[in-house]
Amino acid sequence: MNEKVKDFLTIDDFDLDGKTVLFRADINSVVIDGQVQMKERIVENAKTIQKLLDKKAKVVILAHQGRAGQADFMHLEQHAQLLRNFMDLKYIDDIMGPSARAAIKGLDRGEVLLLDNVRMLAEETLSKTPEEHSQSLFVKSLAPLADIYINDAFSVAHRSHASVVGFPTVLDAGIGRLMERELIALEKAAYLIKSPCVYILGGVKPEEVFDIINVTLERKKVESILTTGALGTLFLYASGTIELGEEQKEDEHFMQNLEQAKRFLEKGKDIIKYPEDVAVAIDGKRREIPVAQLKPNQVAYDIGAKTGEEYSERIRNARTVIMKGPAGLYEDKAFAKGTHDIFEAISDSEAYSLLGGGHTSAAISDVGIDRKSMSNAHVSLAGGAFLRYFVDKHLPGIEVLKNRSFKKF
Repeated sequence: MNEKVKDFLTIDDFDLDGKTVLFRADINSVVIDGQVQMKERIVENAKTIQKLLDKKAKVVILAHQGRAGQADFMHLEQHAQLLRNFMDLKYIDDIMGPSARAAIKGLDRGEVLLLDNVRMLAEETLSKTPEEHSQSLFVKSLAPLADIYINDAFSVAHRSHASVVGFPTVLDAGIGRLMERELIALEKAAYLIKSPCVYILGGVKPEEVFDIINVTLERKKVESILTTGALGTLFLYASGTIELGEEQKEDEHFMQNLEQAKRFLEKGKDIIKYPEDVAVAIDGKRREIPVAQLKPNQVAYDIGAKTGEEYSERIRNARTVIMKGPAGLYEDKAFAKGTHDIFEAISDSEAYSLLGGGHTSAAISDVGIDRKSMSNAHVSLAGGAFLRYFVDKHLPGIEVLKNRSFKKF
């Protein structure tokens, strides 16, 4: 790589021949009708795993899928099958029991083992410090069997979970190739901003980007915040463009978000931009209307052509572009135009662009954009961690990896 991250050891800093490596991956993927989908996270993590295997390491993969109580919370057997497209791999439906420990001890050089979903352990997600997690039964069971810990899962770096912060507290630790690329790109985008800087914020949960808006307005390093999706609609209500319906007035969560949006407009009325036209569904078909014609509770599924043109012009003239969230319901071809036009503008722009969030990444290919055309863009595979990095650079899963060598290699 041409650029290096400071304060971290990478896989190049370790003699891995014959060493047992606990590798924290993020192979958490989309599940459709019970089937785990092959997505970029799996492909990219597989590349780092192969690098470890090339160095004759014994690789033990720690990973998760979904959250307890959610529909996509499951064992990792399907993930093992997907990873076998890239390498020979052993899988065991155990995490730290006798079977798992025996399988780890039985690994030979250049072999890889995937353990089951770490979030099936109650202590994995407990709110504890790294030091407290290092004393968990999970860490105490597996750490003595390993030599090195490598984290390639930037997308969980904002979580103080046992598999993220517990092991690097007691083992020599470093970062994988994907984590390395993410940190370099985020550092460049967050702290080496060139003006004009444009933010594009969308998605279905406005509150997810409130911290980013707040910090961005405080730092005063951005010329435009272009809002789309549910966030754009929220600002239409906050600006008084759309009147509130009775249902919204009774929705406590919506009203809290609305008050926050109004505060943002007071602070950054010349910076925050919201749609002037939108696409709605009428008789099952796309129809574009001026925002003044939106009725209370009527859903805007995409930005309209005029808004797309204005946003695209700002993007093409920018030198830094940060994007989180698609412009609308891109999964439906009828409402993919806004997202497509924004990606196309990013491709045409000479700006350094950073695109974050799982839906943003998935939308690129889904709307027919060739990733190779986005030569100045970095597409982050992280969601929550991507957002948190811009608000607070000190993520627990990152901090614990700094200079984590107990001996020289």
